[in-house]
Amino acid sequence: MKRLAAALAALSLIASASAQAKPTQTLPRSRPMLTLDDVRTVSPALAKYAQGTLLGDVWNRPGLAPRDRGIVTLAALIARNQTIELDHYLSLALDNGVKPREISEIITHLAFYSGWNNAMAAVAVVKEVFAQRAIGVDQLPAASPEPLPLDEAAEAQRAARVGEQFGAVAPGVVQYTTDVLFRDLWLRPDLAPRDRSLVTVSALIASGQVAQVPYHLNRAMDNGLTREQAAEVITHLAFYAGWPNAMSALPVAKEVFEKRPR
Repeated sequence: MKRLAAALAALSLIASASAQAKPTQTLPRSRPMLTLDDVRTVSPALAKYAQGTLLGDVWNRPGLAPRDRGIVTLAALIARNQTIELDHYLSLALDNGVKPREISEIITHLAFYSGWNNAMAAVAVVKEVFAQRAIGVDQLPAASPEPLPLDEAAEAQRAARVGEQFGAVAPGVVQYTTDVLFRDLWLRPDLAPRDRSLVTVSALIASGQVAQVPYHLNRAMDNGLTREQAAEVITHLAFYAGWPNAMSALPVAKEVFEKRPR
């Protein structure tokens, strides 16, 4: 209880916590710390939900580990270009076991799935956090590491299917999808395939791109994400990306779950 009380004293507008590490919530360091009392002066109800629901319940739900919640939150913030709280959640993710090399790969991955500008905006924040923690280049992935093994048969099927559908429409997109995304980016070894899928699904839901969710949610579950964890991702994102995005993802997830063997 003492640890929880200490965390509550430094909550920011979007309160969060985990079973392993309680956040010290602040706005960017150029601004004064925003406490729970500050929030109450504007919205007592928001302070109540932040303290009780988000901090007291969501981050402590057992269906998704604090490390995974950190990854999901980072993916949502970067995908939505919401950098005002990014420094806090980066620190929380690091405290909960996300490695610097994994954060580096998350940003690289989201350059392709959420846009170059969003990734560059994240780089500016992460650079400061890494400097504060004395995280150097030696802790980051190589630019061109030895790739993970490629499932040649599955990738050939995927490439053929996409080529048949869209090769005549946008051959450049089809080419880069094969050569850069699935034969390079997805084979980078410093973010496990399961976590890379977790980032992708989270970013798609957070940005309302549900048309791409079935393929990537199936891929995530093939890569080891469980049904319970996938459900918790959507629950978590209801708070960080809004209820409409979560509700739009539910029918898609339901269909994926129903078509997969139990």
